[in-house]
Amino acid sequence: MSKSLISLAVTAFILSGCSLIPDYMQPAAPVAAQYPQGPAYSPADAPNQAAAEQGWRQFFHDPALQQLIQTALVNNRDLRVAALNIDAYRAQYRIQRADLYPAVNAEATGTRQRVPGDLSQTGQAGITSQYSVGLGVSSYELDLFGRVRSLSEQALETYFASEEARRSTQISLVANVANAYLTWQADKELLKLTQDTLGAFEESLRLTSRSSEVGVASALDLAQSRTSVESARVKLAQYQRLVAQDENNLVLLLGTGLPANLPAPQPLSADMLNEMPAGLPSELLQRRPDILQAEHSLKAANANIGAARAAFFPSISLTASAGTASGDLSGLFKGGSGTWLFTPTINLPIFNAGSLRASLDYSKIQKDIGVANYEKAIQTAFQEVSDGLAARKTFTDQLKAQNDFVAANQDYYRLAERRYRIGIDSNLTFLDAQRQLFSAQQSLITDRLSQLSSEVNLYRALGGGWYEQTQNGQKQPTSGDVPAMRMF
Repeated sequence: MSKSLISLAVTAFILSGCSLIPDYMQPAAPVAAQYPQGPAYSPADAPNQAAAEQGWRQFFHDPALQQLIQTALVNNRDLRVAALNIDAYRAQYRIQRADLYPAVNAEATGTRQRVPGDLSQTGQAGITSQYSVGLGVSSYELDLFGRVRSLSEQALETYFASEEARRSTQISLVANVANAYLTWQADKELLKLTQDTLGAFEESLRLTSRSSEVGVASALDLAQSRTSVESARVKLAQYQRLVAQDENNLVLLLGTGLPANLPAPQPLSADMLNEMPAGLPSELLQRRPDILQAEHSLKAANANIGAARAAFFPSISLTASAGTASGDLSGLFKGGSGTWLFTPTINLPIFNAGSLRASLDYSKIQKDIGVANYEKAIQTAFQEVSDGLAARKTFTDQLKAQNDFVAANQDYYRLAERRYRIGIDSNLTFLDAQRQLFSAQQSLITDRLSQLSSEVNLYRALGGGWYEQTQNGQKQPTSGDVPAMRMF
């Protein structure tokens, strides 16, 4: 009994070696071998460490931001869903892979029945009994042309794609938390600047009002001072709203409230980020999880072609059972009570109105779509890195010029205030200097925010944000990493 089942499993294993999956060929990267060069770009540096391998604790220097990222990796709901999707796709792969093997069931049945006399062959009422015990294999498909194996391969590649999707979600989460934090800090600095400027405008209005009362300042001077105050109050309300909304956005990303023991934040002017070289475009193919996800999806579509091809060929399903049966429970295991059943079924497609051909065409089209998505992922990554490199060089130049512009406006403001105090210039010149200084200081903060955000986005574009720390070349997984998973 058991020997027949073992022979059946061995035969199925031998016959299932055929596969109709097309040989996978990785599409060529549709981008240049080098990143763009020109006045907007810094000279290329030889990388001593890939950005994807640099831990986010090394890249972000602000202790408050490090704590917020750690909190988000534990509590963010999008990341939690991505991790659960991995478990779901792994379970689907296990279900599909189980079809490669026969399912053996043990069955024990007992039947006892009274038969009326008019239905009995002897004409007398009687009681019949039947008992059986056995092992059975039901509807096991011999994978002669690799259809089941192709579906299993498709499920495996889909599972791998879900792992890369989880990595991509984490990398984006780290960058989004950093950008939300930097925006929050920038708006708080703008709020503080507005409060200080409003105080200066209000003091100027008081002085102008006194001068107007004694006939020194005109009504026009007084009106100009009031417009400056009201304009600053508008900005004050705007930044109060933005700071509150920035905090709400940050809380959503964290998945919980702000930590009570959050360290004091560093100012935007501090050295908050670690600069890194970009490396070569070819490195993106191995380090960007969205590119790897697109490639696994392409491989899944390629495997599905094998299943569609195999559907054109005959399929053989086996149903078998072996055991013992007896009319008496005591004679169930006596000699001569053995029983077996073997039922092979062959299914040969003859006419299906083009359904199988359409299914094969559909699977090939899906593969072509996968190729296009894979190539688009590479092009998008190349564009994001190129934009980040251009932003790095130009923002450095822009910030230097903006700092010089603020310094020039500060000199202008001091001179205009002094000349106004001693009565050389009118109040209009002094108000103009105040407004220009306020505008230049606002632009400096927003430019610094844009520079920091561009560096964060470049770090994400290069695949950084998956590891928490990198020490001596050893990759240390972040606390939010998914541990190595067993298939069974």
